[in-house]
Amino acid sequence: MDILVIGAGGREHALVYGLNKSPSADKIYITPGNGGLDKCAINAGINSDNFDEVIAFCKKKNIYLVVVGPEAPLVDGITDALEAEGIKVFGPNKYASQIEGSKQFMKDLVVKYGVPTAEYEKFSDADSAKEYIREKGAPIVVKTDGLAAGKGVTVAQTIDEALNAVDEMFGGKFGDSGKKLVIEEFLDGEEASFFAICDGKMAVAFGSAQDHKAVGEGDTGPNTGGMGTYSPTPVVNSDMEKRIFNELVKPVIEGMAKDGTPYKGVIFAGVMIDKNGEPKLLEYNVRFGDPECQVLMRRFEGDFADILLKAAEGNLSKLSENNIKFSDKTAICVVMAAKGYPESYNKGTAINNIEISEAIDDVVVFHAGTKYSGDQLVANGGRVLGVTALDDDIISAQTSVYEAAALIDWQDGFYRRDIGWRAAKRIKIAS
Repeated sequence: MDILVIGAGGREHALVYGLNKSPSADKIYITPGNGGLDKCAINAGINSDNFDEVIAFCKKKNIYLVVVGPEAPLVDGITDALEAEGIKVFGPNKYASQIEGSKQFMKDLVVKYGVPTAEYEKFSDADSAKEYIREKGAPIVVKTDGLAAGKGVTVAQTIDEALNAVDEMFGGKFGDSGKKLVIEEFLDGEEASFFAICDGKMAVAFGSAQDHKAVGEGDTGPNTGGMGTYSPTPVVNSDMEKRIFNELVKPVIEGMAKDGTPYKGVIFAGVMIDKNGEPKLLEYNVRFGDPECQVLMRRFEGDFADILLKAAEGNLSKLSENNIKFSDKTAICVVMAAKGYPESYNKGTAINNIEISEAIDDVVVFHAGTKYSGDQLVANGGRVLGVTALDDDIISAQTSVYEAAALIDWQDGFYRRDIGWRAAKRIKIAS
């Protein structure tokens, strides 16, 4: 089947990478694409924000399946528009996408279905939000209600920090996303990312990873969209995977189906596992994580296109169990970002030697924010490259990925040098 992938980031590069390995896939189109994606997929040359244009392209090219990478078009209703024209889509509809598009909607939904999560309150004005913060104390978590590219969350260690976050959010730092807030209990423990594929009636587990959100080493500094990740993660063993699926994912998928609001696509559960081994839901996302998708696709060994199609068609029950297959090896992704990210940064700076980096065994560099200026690859975003390695364990994978990252010539870039530190620490303690 011919497939159109919508998106322009590292997640979409990883999705195309997975689809290119799929026996079920033929031509892979991408829009809007980036400097790396345009080398491994056919650029559709259309405006992905114009749903009519996307529909016309799909009909002209007989696109069998559309795979929507980022959350924004899903929240805007691209699935509804395509399905109304008989085009199959992997991704939830506009109503179901509120599970990421509105944190207030998501928190109310999970409470309704009995999913364990942090205590919370909803706010639409600064004064009442601040009064609540002073009443509860710190640490406390302040979140924009709407989409903020992974940066609309402040884990405040002091009351003043929380109050400042309220002022920033209501003051317009995140635009309309900050017109409403969710303030919730701080959960202490180890965070993990868990994924499941859903077809509107049922779900199947699709791996886990551990992300590093903070910009600085040792998990310091402001939150970003993700500075690196690895998979599998020791904190999500087989028993914990079953608990997360049964307690944090299955009730919502089955509840939404029962209520006549079925969820199709991938559901990404951000999970906090406390010191007693109890998982609680932090948030849901309606798309694969970036950079989590990059390590999942490095490890995945099945027919990815077939899984996405069966989910879109509501036919996961017909999926062969052998198709959900991941390598036992460890994949690690180190994000190279522009200096200044997640605040202001420069675009247009030259990047060289990626092919030298990828000459190292089992290293792949995914492009997140790149483009070509003539023949020169340049940075075109905050998070720019995802250097990934696949190796026998986290220590070996770290060695490979940092060797590869060091070979890339980008004077304006930086990266964390401790991705995977929790898993590496466990191995060193065990040995």
